[in-house]
Amino acid sequence: MSDPQTPAPFIDPNRPSVARIFNALLGGKDNYQVDRDVRDRLLQRAPALGDLAWDVRSFAGRVTRFLARDGGVRQFLDCAPGLPNTENTHEVVQRQNPEATVVYAGIDPIVLAHGRALLAENERTHFIEADFRSPDQLFDHPTVRKCLDLSEPVAVIHIGTIQYVSDARRPAEILAGYIDRLPSGSYVVLAHAYDPEDGSFTPELREIYQDSEVGLGHFRTRSEILSYLDGLELIEPGLVAVSDWWPDGPRIKAQDPVQRLALGAVARKP
Repeated sequence: MSDPQTPAPFIDPNRPSVARIFNALLGGKDNYQVDRDVRDRLLQRAPALGDLAWDVRSFAGRVTRFLARDGGVRQFLDCAPGLPNTENTHEVVQRQNPEATVVYAGIDPIVLAHGRALLAENERTHFIEADFRSPDQLFDHPTVRKCLDLSEPVAVIHIGTIQYVSDARRPAEILAGYIDRLPSGSYVVLAHAYDPEDGSFTPELREIYQDSEVGLGHFRTRSEILSYLDGLELIEPGLVAVSDWWPDGPRIKAQDPVQRLALGAVARKP
């Protein structure tokens, strides 16, 4: 559902998009040749990036299911909507509780177009155009004010968002802007690109991530990522590689070191 007054977004098929590249890494169809070209160059230099993309996707599904089923959360604000795929946030949530509300917030034109088309008939799910880097503006959006009751717990999802915020933009303050607005009992889901400081994040990998046509984010240390959750209670197993956050079963093959380059956590506001 979206504001009917919102103009149709402009989609440039000649310029790569982070959302479309991620979709291509997952084997999706919602991308253009320019996105697939970037994907192919990334995979040529780091073949396990496709596996890491699926690890992040699976983490999102597991944490969302946990919060809707075991955490009893009925309201979700997903600040990291990608292109429609299997097991989207609202599908996972509303399978557990059909009355739960999900609000997606994003600014990528193709994500907005696909999301609004997908959700046109879902009255419990909404898609708004809003920049996650401005939490006050996001929370003041008419749809958020109407559909989310901030006297009750809300789960805010930041999977692969904060890594695109430079230090100059003060990522910790952006997360704090969400945490301050949330009531007690709310949750923050965070996944972030990780610099393990052990030599496994080589200069070549750094170049792949930061010097591609669109830039794939800032890698930060464990202590830096953990600091973004100050004041919250980490849910076990804490801040870990995304594939290690309560996996659905035993690992049947060895992981490539590249698959350890994303950390994830779920934290509760006391």
